[in-house]
Amino acid sequence: MFKNHPKGLIPAALSNMGERFGYYIMNAVLLLFLCSKFGLSDETSGIIYSVFYALIYVLSLVGGAIADKKQNYKGTIMAGLIVMASGYVLLSFPIMSTAANISWLLPFTCFALLLIAFGNGLFKGNLQAIVGQMYDNLEADAAKKGPEALAAVKGKRDSGFQIFYVFINIGGLVAPFIAPYLRQWWLGTKGLLYNAELPALCHKFLEGQTMTGEEQNNLTNLMQQVGGNVADMTSACSGYLETFNTGVHYSFIASVVAMLISLAIFVAYKKIFPTPAKKEAAAAVGYTAEEKVAMAKEIKQRMYALFAVLGVAIFFWFSFHQNGQSLSVFARDFVKTDSIAPEIWQAVNPFFVIVLTPIIMWIFGVLGRRGKQISTPRKIAYGMFIAGLAYLFLAIYSFVMGYPSGEEFKAMSVGAKEAMKAGPWVLIVTYFFLTVAELFISPLGLSFVSKVAPKHLQGLCQGLWLGATAVGNLLIWIGPLMYNKMPLWECWTVFLAVCFVSMGVMLGMVKWLERVTSE
Repeated sequence: MFKNHPKGLIPAALSNMGERFGYYIMNAVLLLFLCSKFGLSDETSGIIYSVFYALIYVLSLVGGAIADKKQNYKGTIMAGLIVMASGYVLLSFPIMSTAANISWLLPFTCFALLLIAFGNGLFKGNLQAIVGQMYDNLEADAAKKGPEALAAVKGKRDSGFQIFYVFINIGGLVAPFIAPYLRQWWLGTKGLLYNAELPALCHKFLEGQTMTGEEQNNLTNLMQQVGGNVADMTSACSGYLETFNTGVHYSFIASVVAMLISLAIFVAYKKIFPTPAKKEAAAAVGYTAEEKVAMAKEIKQRMYALFAVLGVAIFFWFSFHQNGQSLSVFARDFVKTDSIAPEIWQAVNPFFVIVLTPIIMWIFGVLGRRGKQISTPRKIAYGMFIAGLAYLFLAIYSFVMGYPSGEEFKAMSVGAKEAMKAGPWVLIVTYFFLTVAELFISPLGLSFVSKVAPKHLQGLCQGLWLGATAVGNLLIWIGPLMYNKMPLWECWTVFLAVCFVSMGVMLGMVKWLERVTSE
């Protein structure tokens, strides 16, 4: 698997894995944590989550531009890790949210998220640019040895980014367990049990909001089940909320440690990583006027191709990143997970990434050896189709089960809700299709960008890919809104339509994109 790849690939992947491990600890619980800590609605938490997620990728443009201008990719990457660690430190303070302090505590939490987003922007795209430059160098060295040597390494870029992506998901596989485990452990120290529905009812009670008779009964029944003192409901609700969220705060300390480990790995192998901008600056001397005109034309074509793919990527990420939004609340509400926290189900996706990546790489390798190699743009189109299958499955299942909207479901009695809940297999099937789609799009999208990007704009172009992801993420708050306002099959059908339309657009551009990437 690692044969004939650049020697810097694994250290870069390990550094990225450490950063992703810390990030996914926080990301796995973020939406539900905002709901449980501050009593925010799914929609309001979803908007904060969407803006945060979008900023991560928007700020990657800033990070790429800084690295390109300063010609200091490595310094920018290290600065990003330090800034992210600072954000996680702020998140780790277990301050109880009350009516008296929410006016500053919520902005304080948002500021911590902003630091994490900015640090991620400095780190993410620039590390990907370095990986892309490794393969530029690999191909350049092979070209000097002759056509056969060049042909032998031409297919390594896609597989290299897939390997890089596997390491991301090793971190993502373990991380979702950390915060829920610490939360349940901390609850246990106070003689309490975990229940995902209880925080929302506790907030409603403490804030003096009007509660229906069904909600009051649910609060009493659930508080008894978790071990709370129903004789003093005010104290019981306050104590449960504080204990419920404190364990999550402590988990962010693990994120700080992960950032420091990632920084240590990067510093240890810093010397073997290339510096794309500096190399290009040295080579950009002595072009004739005709060469400059030709180069300008080629750059324009490449940028057109890049923006075309970015447009499709927006809609993929809008659909895929529902795993932290509508799919998370679906797991919380409609899936019978017993003692398994809903956040943990996000580990299914990275598990499938790790398991399926070697299989998909093998399939692509076999096709390549038989002369039937699938181009990167065509792989991306197929990925959109597979993502659509995930939502097709959910739409059909929700229609057959007669699932109402999220709001209608929450208003039902505990017994009625339990009778409607699906088995965990529904989430597993959904994440299987989404993961296969992700493997066709995300690492190969990174590979595509590294192919078409002008070499002196590698950081900026990787930032543009992440910027497209930002636009998609800025829209993901629509998921919880639809989830709570319409029958679930209608909600999933919207995502199904987005995926299939995007696939059609991509297939319509395939031949042009193939021509541009082959030039």
